[in-house]
Amino acid sequence: MIGLMMLLLFPLHASAETLMVYTAVEAEDLKRYAAAFNKDHPDIKIRWVRDSTGIVTAKLLAEKNNPRADVIWGLAATSLMLLKSEGMLQAYSPKGVDKLDPKFRDAANPPSWTGMDAWIAAVCVNTVEAQRHNLPTPTSWMDLTDPVYKGHLVMPNPNSSGTGFLDVSSWLQLYGPLGGWQYMDNLHENIAWYTHSGSKPCKQAARGETPIGISFAFRGAKSKAAGAPLDIVLPREGVGWDMEATAIVKGTKN
Repeated sequence: MIGLMMLLLFPLHASAETLMVYTAVEAEDLKRYAAAFNKDHPDIKIRWVRDSTGIVTAKLLAEKNNPRADVIWGLAATSLMLLKSEGMLQAYSPKGVDKLDPKFRDAANPPSWTGMDAWIAAVCVNTVEAQRHNLPTPTSWMDLTDPVYKGHLVMPNPNSSGTGFLDVSSWLQLYGPLGGWQYMDNLHENIAWYTHSGSKPCKQAARGETPIGISFAFRGAKSKAAGAPLDIVLPREGVGWDMEATAIVKGTKN
């Protein structure tokens, strides 16, 4: 199924070529996707370049006039919207795109990008560590500004992490420009450290390295399923969401 999904996202005429694919998909998931694709399509060689969303986006923008990537696979749709506005994407209709909800693809016909999955922000709370530090379980974003959490929160750096950028965007939408920045100033007082990736705060919470990590729900669900003592909190004010999507880089020879 994974191999089929990936085949639909790559142009079929590239089967005899080596493709350079940029991605922000989680490393452990990428291994699974790549193994399934390689098994089904051994004639297609892929060179993967993986990093966090902000780093991949910045790399693509820096290479705009001399693109090195052939395909972008698993990057935030908000990043692909930016790349489209820069004229960097080749429109392409993968097989089955007509069956997608229009919200999950570029509105143009043919589309410049196509969604492949979605994620939402969440707060991962290690119940053992929270109890050890006498921390109440937060139920809202605003709760996280309470001084009781000072030094017990970790969040992703929005300069490198798509999840961190998603958080900033959603707080500005929830609280408005002035209220949003004030909220982040207050939250910053409680942050112990910032991470490069969006999944790491939840991974660190799962390992007991921090009581609370601002991350995304899927990462929390995976860690909890693996036995970590986590509560996954969806703050009551609402949460931001984004898609991972795929696109072809304009000008690729493959």
